[in-house]
Amino acid sequence: MRNLRNEAASGLTQCCLRAPAACVAWVSFHLIMLGAGANAFAATAPSVMQCDSVPSKILDRPVGYCVDLPADYSTSAPKRYPTLYFLHGLFDNDHRWADRGAKDAFDKLTAEGQIGEFIVVLPDGGETFYINSEDGKERYEDFFVQEFIPFIDQHYRTIPNRDARAISGLSMGGYGALHLAMLHPDLFCSVAATSAVLVSGFPNPFPTEGRWAFYMRILSHAFGSPPNEAYWEKNSPLTLAKDPGKFQGLKIYFDVGDQDRYGFEKGAALLDEILNSENYPHVYALRPGGHGWDFLDRYMQHSMRFQWHWLKKGEQSFNTSAEAVNH
Repeated sequence: MRNLRNEAASGLTQCCLRAPAACVAWVSFHLIMLGAGANAFAATAPSVMQCDSVPSKILDRPVGYCVDLPADYSTSAPKRYPTLYFLHGLFDNDHRWADRGAKDAFDKLTAEGQIGEFIVVLPDGGETFYINSEDGKERYEDFFVQEFIPFIDQHYRTIPNRDARAISGLSMGGYGALHLAMLHPDLFCSVAATSAVLVSGFPNPFPTEGRWAFYMRILSHAFGSPPNEAYWEKNSPLTLAKDPGKFQGLKIYFDVGDQDRYGFEKGAALLDEILNSENYPHVYALRPGGHGWDFLDRYMQHSMRFQWHWLKKGEQSFNTSAEAVNH
């Protein structure tokens, strides 16, 4: 197993706090977001990143992954930690968290006490969009839900329940995070998506020249060749968001740059509109900036503080239950 040891952000520019019954909790969350920090303890040592692979019967191949462990993980047994699954974007892999500055930004937030300690899990998603492929040959979603999460819970000291498990993602990973969380709210308490691939519909017929040839290639792995618009719409978070009864209780955050080079700010605005129309509480922010890791790193404190707010509640509930059992 390899060991890779190792803001200028304004407040939320747009925020939707619908559903009166949930407002008290959400207002409390925003007060915390505006506070000096989410955790009184400020760790100084960096987290420890380890990389390995997990054998998959569903995919019939090993799948690479990394975990970013709290600095005291090796000496804190039997302590268990909340878990955040972070999904990378297209053309990236499980190592990019460290390579592109996100790990450093994350460690800084922990050191400053803005967030507490939790395990970050970084699977290699290839070009799968984290769904089952249209042709049925690459069942990544099934692998993730049926094999990967149980593997992580068995091999690391996680708190193995949905109240202490969250999911985040960037670009393609933002799409995947929203998709997985909305379809599997029994597994995740919260989701945060940055610059998510949110597009409503394809040109029909799908063009095959110029930039469209490039788009067809990158989409064909998951959505068919040429891309199957019906399959895209079926799996899109924009479609899933129209039936919030299936993910009640899921806490949702998403942000995007106002100069996203792919125009994903339009899809984010549409997701905000859909959730508003369904009176579903969520946090949405349109921020100055573009698309990619630099945007994520610049504004990470917002999404991570959002996630930690809910993960901390799950951790506290777990610890309270454990103490009751021990006594």
